Amino acid sequence: MMAPPALAHRSLRSRLSWWLAVQSLAGLGAVCLVVYLVTAAGFAARQEDALQQKESILRHLLTDSEGHPAATPQARHPLDDFLAGHENFRLLVTTGDGQRVYPGAAEAAPLAAARELRFEVARGAEAPLQVRLRMDVQPDQALLRRLAITLAVAALAGTVVVSLGGFVLVHLGLAPVRQMAAQTRELSARTLHQRLDGTGQPAELQPLVGQFNALLGRLEKAYAQMEGFNADVAHELCTPLATLLANNELALRSLGRGGQGAGEVAEVLASNLEELQRMTGIVNDMLFLSQADRGARARRMPVASLAAVAAQVADYHEAALQDAGLVLQVVGDAAGAFDVPLLHRALSNLIGNATRYALAGSTVRVCLAQRPDGAVELVVENRGPDVDPQVLARLFDRFYRADPARSHSQANHGLGLAITDAIARMHGGRTLATSAQGVTRIGMELRSG
Repeated sequence: MMAPPALAHRSLRSRLSWWLAVQSLAGLGAVCLVVYLVTAAGFAARQEDALQQKESILRHLLTDSEGHPAATPQARHPLDDFLAGHENFRLLVTTGDGQRVYPGAAEAAPLAAARELRFEVARGAEAPLQVRLRMDVQPDQALLRRLAITLAVAALAGTVVVSLGGFVLVHLGLAPVRQMAAQTRELSARTLHQRLDGTGQPAELQPLVGQFNALLGRLEKAYAQMEGFNADVAHELCTPLATLLANNELALRSLGRGGQGAGEVAEVLASNLEELQRMTGIVNDMLFLSQADRGARARRMPVASLAAVAAQVADYHEAALQDAGLVLQVVGDAAGAFDVPLLHRALSNLIGNATRYALAGSTVRVCLAQRPDGAVELVVENRGPDVDPQVLARLFDRFYRADPARSHSQANHGLGLAITDAIARMHGGRTLATSAQGVTRIGMELRSG
C-alpha cells in the first residue's frame, strides 16, 4: 500500500517530530485525565462523608432522650444551632402528610449546585419525619473546573516542550544520515573507488553503510568491465575494418592497372566476405547477450536424453578433435525440459574451449548428472595446465582472454563462454568452473523446468 502524497515527501525528521508530539499529547492528556478523575472522586467521597456525619447529628437532634420525636416548635432551636456556621447546608423536615416542620414557612436560599441526602426519622406510632439535607457543592465544582483548565494547559505546554526537545533530538540523531548523504554526493563515475566512512556511524546504520559500500564495489567492477568491454569491442571491430579498408585499396589499385585486376578483385571480395561474416558474428553475439541481459528466457521442450544432444555436438567437432589428437567421451545422462538449440550452442562453446587447451592425446569428457533437486549439471572436462584462480573468476566475462597475446583471435572473439553463461541464466541456472591437479572442469548448472 502506497503512502499518501502528503506523507510520501515529508521528511523523516518531520514524521518523527509529529509522532512524538502526538504521543506526548496523548500521554500527558491521559495523566491529566487520571489526576482530574481521582480528584473528582475524592471530592465526591468527602461530600458523601460529610452528609453521613450530618445525618447522624440530625437523627440525634430530632429524637429526644426517650426515643420520641423532638420535631416541635421547641426543637427548632437545636436545628438552628446545627445550621449555624454551615451556610453550605440546607435542611427541610416534613411530616408524613407533607406538613413543613423546619424551617417553617420561610424558604431557604436556593443552591445552584447541591448534593442531596434523604432519610426518615421514626416517630413511634406516627408517620416518620421526612428529612431532606442538601449540601452546596458549587465551590468544589468551581475548583474542579479550574483544575481541569490547569491540567489542560499543562498538558498542552508539556506537549510543546517535549515536542521542541524531540525535534532537537531528532535533528541531532539524524546527523549521521546527513553526513552519509554528504559523502554520497561526492561520489561520481570517477570516484567509485571511494567508500563511505562508517567509523562514526551508529550501529543501526552500519549494515546500510556495509551494503552501500558493497554496491559501490559492484558498480566499480561493472564500470571497469564496461570500459573494458568498449575497448574490446573497438579492438574486435577495428581489425576487420582495417582489413576491409586495405583490401579495398588494393582492389582499386588493381582495377586502375587493368590486366589481371578482375582476378585480384575476386580474391579481395572473398577476403572481405570473411571479415564481414566475422563482424556479423560479433554483432549477433552481442545482440544475443543483450537479449539475455534484458531477461530473455529459454524456449523449453522435453529432452529425453542430453547424452544424445551432446553426441550431436561432438560430431560437429570431430574434425577439430582429431586435428588436436583428442578423444571425446560422453559420461552419464539426464533428461528435462531445455532449449535444444541453445544447449547446442553452449556445448559447442565448451567443447571448442576444451579442444584448444587440452593436452594432446588426452580425453575430453562431457559429464552429465541429474541432481536430486531436479537440476542438471553439464560439465566439459579436459586435462591440461591448471588455470589461475584469478583467470577462472573472469572466464565468463565478455571479450576476456587468458592469453594476453590474443592467440586464436581470428577464429574466436572472446564471447563464447560469456554466451554460455547467458544460456545458463536463461535456463535459471549458473556456470561452473574449477581447475586443480591438471583437470579443468567448465560447465553449467541448469534447471530442467
